[in-house]
Amino acid sequence: LLNDEEETHTLNDIPRVLINPSFRKSLLAKNSDPMVNEFWEKEAEKAGGEMALANIAPYINSKMNPFLANDLIRPIVGQKHSSVDFRKIMDENKILIVNLSKGLLGDTNSYLLGMIVVGKVLMAAFSRVEMPEEQRKDFYLYIDEFQNITTDTIGTIFSEARKYHLNLVVANQFLGQLKESILKSIFGNAGTIIAFRVGNEDGNVLAKYFEPVFSAYDLLNLDNFNAYVKMITSGETSRAFSLRLIPPPKTDSAKILALKNLSSFRYCRLRQEVEKEIRERYQELPKV
Repeated sequence: LLNDEEETHTLNDIPRVLINPSFRKSLLAKNSDPMVNEFWEKEAEKAGGEMALANIAPYINSKMNPFLANDLIRPIVGQKHSSVDFRKIMDENKILIVNLSKGLLGDTNSYLLGMIVVGKVLMAAFSRVEMPEEQRKDFYLYIDEFQNITTDTIGTIFSEARKYHLNLVVANQFLGQLKESILKSIFGNAGTIIAFRVGNEDGNVLAKYFEPVFSAYDLLNLDNFNAYVKMITSGETSRAFSLRLIPPPKTDSAKILALKNLSSFRYCRLRQEVEKEIRERYQELPKV
């Protein structure tokens, strides 16, 4: 699929490679990589027993079907060309808001889509390598419910993305939600730690970052809308201090609706058009 220079493919085409011999042969006829051709023609298509393609394909497709069969996700990943340019968003001070609500998408789809978005942001940041550092504009990536999309990629962002001016702000409820390797990456690289009221176990861990000003007892007994902060400013660690949040601004529903409509007009396609395009691709019978 990736080697096809004549056609742009999507995730929807992966099951077709496995179960549609005509589609697979049409791709191999255009493919110039001998290793890919040899794998499919001499190994995958000729394997027998439990490893036969007919047995493997349903297993692989069953892992993808929850993602590709979802009525909300399919039109997103089934488009040949994305209207979201992550590098342009970074370099031109644009704002991208991604709603990964589990209630809207489901656990698996929320996780997979989150990994794709975070991966694309990281790739866009690394592509700045050819740009002089003084020209790299700061870009802030905020991840709420951080534990839902933690991967090893997040550790890479913590340790390496700063030089590309990708700044990461993450929030979650308690430390037990994160793997130990991720926790070490966070505490080893985080410049600023903001802690609201926490439980007993987290309080004992976080207290050492706020001592001697605040103790575990203080962390366990914070009032609502109050927090403790430990910052690094100008390369130096500052003394921990308390923070009281200001009330959130009132929501302007009319303005929010206008902005959503403007964004949809500029960057979105009608769902009916996308679904029609997907159906037409499945109806095409490639000739070999």
